[in-house]
Amino acid sequence: MISPVDRSRERSRIHRRIREKITGTPTRPRLCVYRSSKYLYAQIVDDSQGKTLAAASTAEKSVLGDLKSGGNIEASKRVGKAIAERAKAKGIESVVFDRGGYLYHGRIKAIAEAARESGLKF
Repeated sequence: MISPVDRSRERSRIHRRIREKITGTPTRPRLCVYRSSKYLYAQIVDDSQGKTLAAASTAEKSVLGDLKSGGNIEASKRVGKAIAERAKAKGIESVVFDRGGYLYHGRIKAIAEAARESGLKF
């Protein structure tokens, strides 16, 4: 069995490997996600300038709404929808998806699919 320390180190290693291949540009910024047990975070980053262009998380009352938990699939869908709306408001149509070393499954997949349904192109 993998200990929690090893799991965290493994995720970091995978994320570094992903970041070697994926970068955000002004025309196609990077949509990166972070998942904790309590909250979900998503942000759109232009790596050439090192700036966050848009962000959304379940820590915000406007995104979480009437949900009791910010760490489930329903909350993920709301974060995906919110980040897509904020990106569209800034004129961003297309992004590169950075799953942050997490498996493309569950909450991470829900964020991506909700963002796609709301109009972002990956």
